[in-house]
Amino acid sequence: MVEEDRAPRVVAHREGMFGSSLGSDTTGYGGLRRPVLFPPAAQRPYGGYFDEVSDHLERVLGTAYGESVLRVVVDRGELTLHVHREHLPAVATALRDDAALRFEMCTGVSGVHFPQENGAELHAVYHFQSITHGMRRVRVEVSCPDDDPRIPSIVQVYPAVDWHERETFDMFGVVFEGHPGLTRILMPDDWPGHPQRKDYPLGGIPVEYKGATIPAPDQRRNYH
Repeated sequence: MVEEDRAPRVVAHREGMFGSSLGSDTTGYGGLRRPVLFPPAAQRPYGGYFDEVSDHLERVLGTAYGESVLRVVVDRGELTLHVHREHLPAVATALRDDAALRFEMCTGVSGVHFPQENGAELHAVYHFQSITHGMRRVRVEVSCPDDDPRIPSIVQVYPAVDWHERETFDMFGVVFEGHPGLTRILMPDDWPGHPQRKDYPLGGIPVEYKGATIPAPDQRRNYH
């Protein structure tokens, strides 16, 4: 069922930030602090073609729409559909095949890690584009818990996302079930962990210069 929350949600705080808009200290050492906000669910009318896309998708999915689309967000002039992971293939198929939608292209998949989001730490964000309908765009976001990082693959619907899903698996550890060859694409097969997760250590190679040792990046500076 579509959520009815109307206020931005604070999910974390960033510390040690730069920028005069956050205070008088622009060095980054002053402990500047700002919230990380998730935008709220949007209210009708969404504006532009967003209402038309939502109406057609609801018509195609029928009674399954309420179970499929958890939240609709309109933020910074972009439409995002937050979709339950089990319904992702059905939503992707509807976006591609329905004549009133006809999003022929999936231009990429982006992984995101929100370690503070209990039960929804890992996200896969799909970007769709319709050539037929004047380059309309829609984003579909799917989440899964860290202890069950499975999302259905949509390679059978959009073959071009093959390597994008592999990269998201490689960098974030999201397992795309049904993918024809889900192997690492950037890192070696035996590489430990997933480098773009926020809990992944920065690492670094110690370098000596004039007798001094340069510490690893995550040991050079403390923002807290």
